[in-house]
Amino acid sequence: MGRFLVLAGLILIIIGIIWQWAPGLLHWFGRLPGDIRIETERSRIYIPVVSMLLVSIVLTLLVNILKR
Repeated sequence: MGRFLVLAGLILIIIGIIWQWAPGLLHWFGRLPGDIRIETERSRIYIPVVSMLLVSIVLTLLVNILKR
């Protein structure tokens, strides 16, 4: 479990560095078809359905690969 947490932390750090230094690289994330965006004069509602499905699939694959 400790190794998994360290690896997860390193992956988050790498993603954060990529996000900071290359903001155009992940500009598509959160704007995929299927993400729900409702904007009115007074409020904005954003529900990233497809983006979170993509994150779930990637994390599931990583966990299954690391378990073996």
